Amino acid sequence: MGGMQDSGVTRLLHQWSAGDRAALDELIPLVHAELHRLARAYLSRERPGQTLQPTALVNEAYLKLVGERGMQWRSRAHFIAVAAQLMRFILVDHCRNKRYAKRGGGAVRVTFHEDLEVSDGRGAEMLALDAALTKLAAQDLRKSRIAELRWFGGLSVQETAEALSVSVATVMRDWRITKAWLQRELS
Repeated sequence: MGGMQDSGVTRLLHQWSAGDRAALDELIPLVHAELHRLARAYLSRERPGQTLQPTALVNEAYLKLVGERGMQWRSRAHFIAVAAQLMRFILVDHCRNKRYAKRGGGAVRVTFHEDLEVSDGRGAEMLALDAALTKLAAQDLRKSRIAELRWFGGLSVQETAEALSVSVATVMRDWRITKAWLQRELS
């Protein structure tokens, strides 16, 4: 999204936060394509015939976003960050449900890599990544949020810095540390 559209989205988010329902109606067409792009990226490496489609992921995230009462949206990046977190939870729940329905529980050794897929065969890896991010959040919430925003949200370093109100250098440093921590944790 361009700077002009970013400011328009931010303005609409602020109006929506203030209770203007019409602002939400204007906002949805502006962010829908980006949310769909994120969902499509998450699911692009899925096996043919998998049950979760990008539109369903966007719709579930949308319902949760609209249901957020009292949320004070700061910017487009903040909105995308929250949407990314919701999509992560939806994907993890989907993997968890499929895994337990088909195979039962069980620990699986996985290797972290940035292009981790979310398919039936990779569902165990998604669950392991979620568990690792949850563990990391207990130790360092910012590093966990950076991983979530960069991987699940597809945000750039600049957008991640804006969403977390930190410098670009901090995001870059923490992202390098986080990737190494995740690789060690998941091996």
